[in-house]
Amino acid sequence: MSHADLQTMDVRRFRDGLGCYPTGVTVVTARDAEGQPRGFTANSFTSVSLDPPLVSVCLAKTAHSHGVFSASKAFAIHVLSEAQKDISSLFASKAADKFERCQWTNGLAAVPLIENSLATFECEAWQRVDAGDHTILIGRVVGLEHSAGRPLGYCRGAYVGYQEVAAVNASGSGNAHIHALIETDGGVWLVKNGLGGYALPGAARLGTSGGSEGLHGVLQDLGLHATLDFVFSVYEDAQGPCVIYRGRAPLPERLDPRLHCVELKDLAQLGVADQATASVLARYARERTEDSFGIYVGDAQSGAVSPLAQAS
Repeated sequence: MSHADLQTMDVRRFRDGLGCYPTGVTVVTARDAEGQPRGFTANSFTSVSLDPPLVSVCLAKTAHSHGVFSASKAFAIHVLSEAQKDISSLFASKAADKFERCQWTNGLAAVPLIENSLATFECEAWQRVDAGDHTILIGRVVGLEHSAGRPLGYCRGAYVGYQEVAAVNASGSGNAHIHALIETDGGVWLVKNGLGGYALPGAARLGTSGGSEGLHGVLQDLGLHATLDFVFSVYEDAQGPCVIYRGRAPLPERLDPRLHCVELKDLAQLGVADQATASVLARYARERTEDSFGIYVGDAQSGAVSPLAQAS
């Protein structure tokens, strides 16, 4: 991309590019001039300095609370755990009763501290930096609490758990195998392999939505206008990392002869040569029936399923 292209870059495209980088999720709190608690959700948190201990977070100038945090002398940054997706969504909303719907206590300088956060950094305002349409808030850490647990993550516009970040990273690996478990009203779309068996549509890399390369390109070639919702399984086999995305697609306008729609009740007994894929299909049939999904992380023989965190 040329310098001229960068100067006129589409904002949506820029945001999509930034979304490829998995981040943590934080909630930043302070008191306004009237002493009322205020807060917002941010994933732009980073360390700045060890000596003195400085951290930063970015706040849009259009945010309703921008004036509060631009003037506050103290604030707190809370690193959220996987169990606090609802807290993230609450503070990302415009709800007026945020602090009535969560548990919190007063910290230093009476700054609200959200309970059960994975880590809490209590900060004195150190510096504010004008940065385009955002303000960078830099704070000196004067209090810190942290505990064991897994952080809530954010990537490609959705909440992701700790294992899902590993899956996203694996999907960018040069030797990865990326597959799609595409559901429709009648069941799941599988590809006939020519030997009387079935396989999940797959490619060596993910590609871009609507593009002609990678897994997205394979789905387009099959006539499936699919939306990939989240990672369903990630594991290692003899060929390298395997990542399986769960997605949806309507009935195609043309039925590719390689495609076969298998009903939910038939998935567990389907003749699939690859044992790992057979296990994935059996698990999907069970979780679809229970309407409770998770993400499998492990190898082709053994691993664990963790509950999935989805964006609201």
